[in-house]
Amino acid sequence: VPMVAPGNVQVHVINSTLAKVHWDPVPLKTVRGHLQGYKVYYWKVQSLSRRSRRHVEKKILTFRGNKTFGMLPGLEPYSSYKLNVRVVNGKGEGPASPDKVFKTPEGVPSSPSFLKITNPTLDSLTLEWGSPTHPNGVLTSYILKFQPINNTHELGPLVEIRIPANESSLILKNLNYSTRYKFYFNAQTSVGSGNPITEEAVTIMDE
Repeated sequence: VPMVAPGNVQVHVINSTLAKVHWDPVPLKTVRGHLQGYKVYYWKVQSLSRRSRRHVEKKILTFRGNKTFGMLPGLEPYSSYKLNVRVVNGKGEGPASPDKVFKTPEGVPSSPSFLKITNPTLDSLTLEWGSPTHPNGVLTSYILKFQPINNTHELGPLVEIRIPANESSLILKNLNYSTRYKFYFNAQTSVGSGNPITEEAVTIMDE
């Protein structure tokens, strides 16, 4: 098997889900056989928004021939990763380079995990929601947009409300009675808004 590990491993983080890794080629005489390529082992150490550690699954990408760089796609935003690089010949892999740590920046969050609308009255509705399963960063706020829908399914004017990130419910007042409303609800990080979750609900006709 090869004798030495690739040197001078560098990671360039391109965005919240993509990084580029560079390394110096090993001297050909240390390959001790036919150079097949380089393998990059990488794994997520932890999410920076949740301090929980779980079973670490190592991923491996193989770059054929004498390439000295490669792309690592599909990373999770706002996470800490480690990687190392090994050279491969027909017999197997050489030793691993020292582990390199890198961090991905924040991304946009996933949709809120649920949106429930309860307690209809003549002029109010209660909204409850769950935070996104994948915050992908630090949540800065939630955005609620809603509009009435009339009997011919035409949409009325859109109202927008910004809600602090630590809230999980809201009583919406001053609505029209016996009216159907459509709601669009999403979470935000400093990078931007995630996909909205949508729901409809009706205020009651009379007490």
